[in-house]
Amino acid sequence: MTGGMDGRAEDRGRVYQASGDQHISEHHHHGAEAAAPGGPDSVRRPAVGQPPVVLRDRSEVLERLRASVRAEHGGEVYVLYGMGGCGKTAVAYTLFHLAAGEHGRVGLWVSASDRASLRAGMLAVAADRGADDGELLAARNGLRPAADLVWQYLDRSPEPWLLVLDNADHPEILRDGNWLRTSPRGTVVVTTRRSAARWWPGAELQHIGVLPREDAARVLCDLAPHSGTREQAAEIADRLGRLPLALTLAGGFLSHQVLDPWTMETYGRRLDGEERVALIDQGADALSDEDPRHLVGLTWQLTLDAFEARGLPEATALLRLLARFAPEPLPLALLNRAEIGDVLPRARCEIALRALLDQSLTELVDVEARCAQSHGVLLDSVAAATPADAVPVLNSTAVRLLDAAVPATPDAGPHDPLLRLLVPHGLALLRRVGDDVSAAADALTVVTRLCVALHRTGDYLSAGETARTAADLAERRLGAEHRLVLAARSRAGRALFRLGRYAEAEQLLGQVRTAQERLFGADDPDTLDSGHGLQLVLGNLGRPEEALALLRATVAGRRRTLGPVHPLTLRSRSSLLVLLSAADVVTEDDGALLSLPDVCVRALGPDHTVTLGAHHNHAWAMYQLGRLDAADQEIRLVTAAYRRRFGPDYPIALSAQQLLARTRAALGHPDAAVELMTDVVARRERALGPGHPFTVASRRLLDDLASGNRHPPRT
Repeated sequence: MTGGMDGRAEDRGRVYQASGDQHISEHHHHGAEAAAPGGPDSVRRPAVGQPPVVLRDRSEVLERLRASVRAEHGGEVYVLYGMGGCGKTAVAYTLFHLAAGEHGRVGLWVSASDRASLRAGMLAVAADRGADDGELLAARNGLRPAADLVWQYLDRSPEPWLLVLDNADHPEILRDGNWLRTSPRGTVVVTTRRSAARWWPGAELQHIGVLPREDAARVLCDLAPHSGTREQAAEIADRLGRLPLALTLAGGFLSHQVLDPWTMETYGRRLDGEERVALIDQGADALSDEDPRHLVGLTWQLTLDAFEARGLPEATALLRLLARFAPEPLPLALLNRAEIGDVLPRARCEIALRALLDQSLTELVDVEARCAQSHGVLLDSVAAATPADAVPVLNSTAVRLLDAAVPATPDAGPHDPLLRLLVPHGLALLRRVGDDVSAAADALTVVTRLCVALHRTGDYLSAGETARTAADLAERRLGAEHRLVLAARSRAGRALFRLGRYAEAEQLLGQVRTAQERLFGADDPDTLDSGHGLQLVLGNLGRPEEALALLRATVAGRRRTLGPVHPLTLRSRSSLLVLLSAADVVTEDDGALLSLPDVCVRALGPDHTVTLGAHHNHAWAMYQLGRLDAADQEIRLVTAAYRRRFGPDYPIALSAQQLLARTRAALGHPDAAVELMTDVVARRERALGPGHPFTVASRRLLDDLASGNRHPPRT
């Protein structure tokens, strides 16, 4: 490329300039601008915070990419690799809008930074391309191959598409799930720090590197044109590793000083005067061979020092708090709580957040909720540099903020996207707490409750994976037999049961319950909770005698420990209505068990989930006793309540509908029964898969009803 480049930035503008196809120039203009294109589905809109308005001088790589989306065919995979902050996402972002705006492609953007984000994003792609709710629910619960579903709909897409998998810095996630494939209907672009060709078989790799010395110096001069000479800028650029992200922050720092503006010479002296300079110079000498965390972290620390000098210690405090969480979208509502007061005054949180946004230390993204997101390198750097005496308060505050965002008493309900957003932050807290045993215990308590909340919305796969990961992380600090570690493993076992993995659930819950009984006693609430979960597994494994014995022990223990009308006691008593035979159910508790729904109404209210469950199980008992009209009337009301509250695909709503089909058939309405069961089977196949035990049982019942072989129960 020939010709001079004399760009200037004013106010909050940003300019990157370079030459050649390996180097990037971005122009950011923060004035009035058109709203970014997008639709109701976030995958149609890159979640990159403040986007680049103009991209310069990645001409060859961008032209190569444009050729692939300009052509009518697809099937290509391009991998943009390089160190964090070098502009890979900026190239992908520009291509995304060129493909969508000029070449008529559907643009699809997915964060591949971790397993949960990739899975959720790719399932959203499937939804965008036409997958229905039942198929998506089955994939979410691990009962249908999720990647196969996504690529099935990508292959069928009526419009050509461009799929960007951003921040795929853990390519084993793509490989293990077989998420990265090709399709004749579109082009895939991956951004990653991982450059080894073995991770990307069949893909075309393109390196995106740091800026040349001259161009890196020009970036600083363009951002802070009055702060120093070109040669001073080049010296600073060398010490910053010439990384565009670091240059943006340094130039922003220099350009935004008002009362006591710094020169590049002053900035350079600060770099020269501290040990951090050795790390930066070492990184500059080795360039991309070194971890970029050692190149940019100290520049961020300089910006934090400037916050202190400018009377904005709250900005530093807020960033240190954000560094306890994950580099994933963090709902802003989590920060707008009184619990933040031990770190910074709640009234100053808005000012602090604006300061971080102004210095490009965090950015706003909209992913089903308004969120703040910070770069992972930044968060790691800030966490490592946080004074040791500040860490305990930061840990405890982060735990309390997360605690306030998770329902205090999780109840059954429909899918809640906020819960999934909280998962990576809970796990990050468990990683950040180090040797702080108290903080680890508090964090695990909250994450386990988050797993309960996920479980009760029907997201069993997320609940189980989160509980297992949390237990593994906490075990290193608390020990394998810590009460809270065992409780988390128990939750993982409960999720395995709902996923139809009965043998694994029995093994895990059995081991946990044995340890709990030995350590805490048979009547300990945690032991009893695992016992209740285990009896469900045993009953579904065809071992009703073992299940009934364990359930009776659980009921007795909960009565002694929690009281006769505690919700958990009533829930366990309700299960007796299902396990007991018709002959035994009328004599249990001296005949009092059949009045359990009335007890629940008095103790908990008519709309409580346990009350509805008691009515559900009572209707089953009535059916078993041959009191068909009473059973039919009761289960009709329960089915309507479940569908109204949870939706028609919710597992217990389908269970109630299945019982309603039985009562309809027993009362001489076979056509209505078959219609009800046909719907149950279809929904369970979509949500659970054809091989799940619940689906198999439902299909067997449908066959019986359709053939006329199902007879009313006999007392």
